[in-house]
Amino acid sequence: MGLSAQAARPSTSGYGALVSSVMWFRRDLRLQDHPALLEAANSAEGSGVVGLFVIDPEFFEPAGTVMRAYQLDALAALNESMHGNLYIRIGDPRVVVPEVATRVGATSVHISADFEPAGHTRDIHIEQLLGKAGVSLVRTGSPYAVAPGRVLKDDGTAYRVYTPFYKAWLRHGWRAPAGSSEPITWLKPDSGDVMPARPDLDGTLLPAAGELAAQARWQEFIAAGLADYADMRDRPDIDGTSQLSGYLRFGEIHPRTLLADLGDERGHEVFRKEIAWREFYADVLWHNPRTETEYLDLRFSQMRYDTGPVADSRWQAWCEGRTGYPIVDAGMRQLLREGWMHNRVRMITASFLIKDLHLEWTQGAQWFMQHLRDADVASNQHGWQWTAGCGTDAAPYFRVFNPVTQGLKFDVNGDYVRAYVPELAHLVGAAVHEPWKSDVGYLHGYPERIVDHAAERDEALARYEQVRGPYQAR
Repeated sequence: MGLSAQAARPSTSGYGALVSSVMWFRRDLRLQDHPALLEAANSAEGSGVVGLFVIDPEFFEPAGTVMRAYQLDALAALNESMHGNLYIRIGDPRVVVPEVATRVGATSVHISADFEPAGHTRDIHIEQLLGKAGVSLVRTGSPYAVAPGRVLKDDGTAYRVYTPFYKAWLRHGWRAPAGSSEPITWLKPDSGDVMPARPDLDGTLLPAAGELAAQARWQEFIAAGLADYADMRDRPDIDGTSQLSGYLRFGEIHPRTLLADLGDERGHEVFRKEIAWREFYADVLWHNPRTETEYLDLRFSQMRYDTGPVADSRWQAWCEGRTGYPIVDAGMRQLLREGWMHNRVRMITASFLIKDLHLEWTQGAQWFMQHLRDADVASNQHGWQWTAGCGTDAAPYFRVFNPVTQGLKFDVNGDYVRAYVPELAHLVGAAVHEPWKSDVGYLHGYPERIVDHAAERDEALARYEQVRGPYQAR
């Protein structure tokens, strides 16, 4: 076992110079399997640790309401596990972290390494500021089983294609889950700042947050979903995925924990590969930080996309789930209702935006970042680029998802669509995917198709032909 809520000792006041260690939580809101926290505890040498979380308005305020609400729930859960001793501060970490470390007399600040472009740059700056005060910034562990930049080709260059990366990732291997520590004495300099009010989600439903909820979901999936994952993961109409992406996003559970439970069984390889996709995209972003906003393959920056009133109207229809294609609309409405969307449906909705509506992938990526509770920069941006054809796949632009056949194949009985599109609930079985074939398909106000898929597929491929040429990167 790792650290537990029961193992934490209550806060001590009047500690003066007893504090020697600050644990700065970020994307690691847990107490178990936490190398940086163990290092912080060991560095404290029994004197106590300040468990700090800094809410940075620069990133928190522009985030979507779902993301902000879930993060606040996760912080509340972490605080409860620390018996109310999580020290919350609001402000620029470049100001707050050195100020806290200096005020409590810490000699070290401990973190899990951040590999996203903005976070990495921020940490370098804070490391310099702390150094001037004689305080060390100690990086131990990361949000990944294998840190970005570790898996390289024999010639020392980075992988751009997933399958060879996955094989090399397996050969590289990863550490076992972190061990336990002696009970930690948590210390708080003062009561801290008042956390922001939780946003009104207007009906959006979020799962329970926190480390205990993440562990419970994982155990539930092991018992009821893992054995059938390879066959059921593409079915949005059933509970066939782990739904751990949100917990992984905030580090309420670590991928190393999942991999340890999976072991070496070949039957678990499909799920292991999904973990590796997350690590692959993080690695791609690490080596190509510009791709947070730019194209990995620069040819596609010349692609013709639609603009103007018609394009704006189609964009609005996509956002609201009113395209007239049931599987697309169900996915977009699930996103608005739950702050989450099934992965297969993410690909379908993304393909529809780019290749049926001819709108730029960056628009869709931003919309997802605003509305997903599991919004992760690397996975989101490069998942969209994979669909757009400008990312890591060798020749993906020819992959144009047909929203009708995708619905018929993966939502066989139409239950997923009926769950999110009540205007079609009266249609029986697979008929829900083609309401235009029914005399009563539009009885309850479901919109007609805003585009013809076959025609737009041809148009998308024609536009691709205009930008074909040797792969370009910078």
